[in-house]
Amino acid sequence: MGQVTIARQFRGPPQSGNGGYVAGMLGRRFDGPSTAIIRAPVPLDIALLVEAREAGYAMLDGETMVMEARAASAADLPETPIPPGLEQARAAGARSPALDKPFHPTCFSCSVARAEGDGLRICNGQIEGAAPGYSACVWTPHANFADADGLISTEVIWAALDCSGAICWSITGSPPGLLGTMTGEVVRRPRADEETIVMAWPIGVDGRKYFSGVALFDAHGALLARGRQIWIGRTPRPAQ
Repeated sequence: MGQVTIARQFRGPPQSGNGGYVAGMLGRRFDGPSTAIIRAPVPLDIALLVEAREAGYAMLDGETMVMEARAASAADLPETPIPPGLEQARAAGARSPALDKPFHPTCFSCSVARAEGDGLRICNGQIEGAAPGYSACVWTPHANFADADGLISTEVIWAALDCSGAICWSITGSPPGLLGTMTGEVVRRPRADEETIVMAWPIGVDGRKYFSGVALFDAHGALLARGRQIWIGRTPRPAQ
């Protein structure tokens, strides 16, 4: 058993933790890929219990399970497309719909209202000439998110892949709602101030479930991290 506290800095919606960041808090406990399932909004600034279970770990707020995680395999992760080059990714990011309208102005991952070194400010946009939703941007991790060796923490890398999986659907005109499940692995942690390429692409839809692939590459196109996400679409409002 152990405890973790999700500081308000790492929020997604105003009153709950960023899904990718919190998933990474559990994901870093596994040696390889893992799957995190969000069961309830993750409260901020209070101690949460992390309990080892036969299948993995559970994160609890009192008796309420907010997230559970289990080991995954390479078969649970997507094949990654060939990434764009740095300049092509930079140009794509300049077209991101999240620049003008972030999902949440408070979001640690995607909001440009957050200052450098406070939020990640990752906003992917359509890659020129690619299939709809295949999107990218350049992310240069801030030193505030590095450990004593200068490497970016695992939970921040998971957060870096979070909102890009929703933005790729927004580009197609089908914005999903909330992150429900994320399977991820970190191959190599980038260093602070190392230019990286964030890429995301739509995989498919099943009812209200939107499936996304996400990946992080170094400036030369080598894979740093990847993930597969399930986003849960909002329930349509009844006609008036």
